[in-house]
Amino acid sequence: MPAFPYDMDFQSMFKDFNPSKFVVHCSLLAFVGLFALRLDGYIDWPYWAIFTPLWIWKGIAVLGAAVGAVVWCRYPHYRLEGDSYTQFKAMLISLSLHLILLMFELLACDKLSSGRHLWVLVFIPLIFGSVASVGACVWAVKHDRSFELELFLAVNALQFVSLPLKLDQFVYWNWEVVFVPMWIVICLSLVSVLYNIIFCCIMLRTPEISFIQKKNAIHAALGNFCTVVPLLCFQVVICDKLEGEEKYTYLFVFGPLMLSLCTLIVLSFSAKGGNKWWFGIRKSFSQFLLSSMPCLQEYANIAYHANRSTAAQSVPLDASTSTAHTGNKKSKKGAKNDSMKPVVPIISIDMPD
Repeated sequence: MPAFPYDMDFQSMFKDFNPSKFVVHCSLLAFVGLFALRLDGYIDWPYWAIFTPLWIWKGIAVLGAAVGAVVWCRYPHYRLEGDSYTQFKAMLISLSLHLILLMFELLACDKLSSGRHLWVLVFIPLIFGSVASVGACVWAVKHDRSFELELFLAVNALQFVSLPLKLDQFVYWNWEVVFVPMWIVICLSLVSVLYNIIFCCIMLRTPEISFIQKKNAIHAALGNFCTVVPLLCFQVVICDKLEGEEKYTYLFVFGPLMLSLCTLIVLSFSAKGGNKWWFGIRKSFSQFLLSSMPCLQEYANIAYHANRSTAAQSVPLDASTSTAHTGNKKSKKGAKNDSMKPVVPIISIDMPD
């Protein structure tokens, strides 16, 4: 039976955890679930309550940036630590995009509650944010920074134009045509998924590649597959639902999207990165968490390893084998005891004649 290793290393989990992505994806997952339940009529909450997860997300972002700005202004010597200037500017850019998203969410929530605005006016902040995100992406590439939110806003600029035109009935296109920009993005993502799968297969068949590299390639391929393919399914089902062809509930329609968000939540534990100036902690989140809660250091140093192999099968040993095995253990134990003995330097004292 081939070996099937399973490792759980809390140290790497703490070290690679990205709290920003975790908060964003958890907030989106809770919002999508509440929004689907509201559309299906299972709950009758006001839309201001449905948007609560998004308010929490933006509140954490604004509070974290405010605390980081206070620390930046109050302690000038912290600005000399590494690339503090670049990280602080990146935090301000991210804060500006979060404020643009907050403005859009406020207008959208008011539109859903009262219906007194046009959807074109509601989407104006997103269109402005998409244009600004292009410059933010260029700045991030020049300074070797990650730009997931900026890239998402930039590539969906056309989608933010066609969608409100359809909602306000200025155009009478089918929903498949309205979502053409999203189809293009998903198709490009599918090409990336196919590349990751082919690359993973090549690495698995290459004996020179280490086991850790193969495991990372498998995780990357599975993560991309479980994120993009459910998004494609969601795009197909939501178009049919909006055209009136599907009789499924919105909770079922939003199911693939929620699966993608769950995958992103799991991937946030190995995403690494993150800005160290949020809340002015000036260090990685794992270091800050372990320094604030020393009791977690005991669990961060624990690693589990389970290996289901042929050793699990009960195979009888003959007398010679067992004797050799026992002798082997004794010799290893003796060598270990010898290695534990202190080394005393030889001191030569010349006696006078």
